[in-house]
Amino acid sequence: MSGEVNLTKLIQRMTPKLNLGDYVFVTIKDASKLDSIETIGLFKEEEGTTLILERTKADALKLEYEFVASWITLQVHSSLEAVGLTALFSNELAKHGIACNVIAGYYHDHIFVNKKESERAIKVLTQLSKSYK
Repeated sequence: MSGEVNLTKLIQRMTPKLNLGDYVFVTIKDASKLDSIETIGLFKEEEGTTLILERTKADALKLEYEFVASWITLQVHSSLEAVGLTALFSNELAKHGIACNVIAGYYHDHIFVNKKESERAIKVLTQLSKSYK
C-alpha cells in the first residue's frame, strides 16, 4: 500500500497523536551493544550510533542524554516521496518557537519536540491541519 503524496490531503488528514512517555537521543560508540538495547529508532553516523529510546531505559543503562522529548506521530500514511510535508509543519512549529526533530517511517512521520513544548506543538499541528486548504 503506497502512501499519500498530495500535500493538501496530507496536512488536512495528518491528525497528530502524542505518544505516552519521555524519549531521549543518545549516542554510543560500540554498536555491538545494540542487541541488548530496545530502541525506538537508530541511525549510524561516522562519529557513533544515535539511539532514540524511552528515558527510563536510558536511565537504567546509565546512558547520558541532554534532551528530553515528547514523541508525536502524524497518523496519515505519507509517501516517502511526498514533497513539502516536513517543510510545512516544521516551519509552522518554528513560527511558534518550537524546535522539532523529524523521523520518516514507512507509514508515518514522527516528530520529537522538547517535552515542555508537547501540548503546544499538538495545538499548533492540529490548528495547521484544520486551517489548511
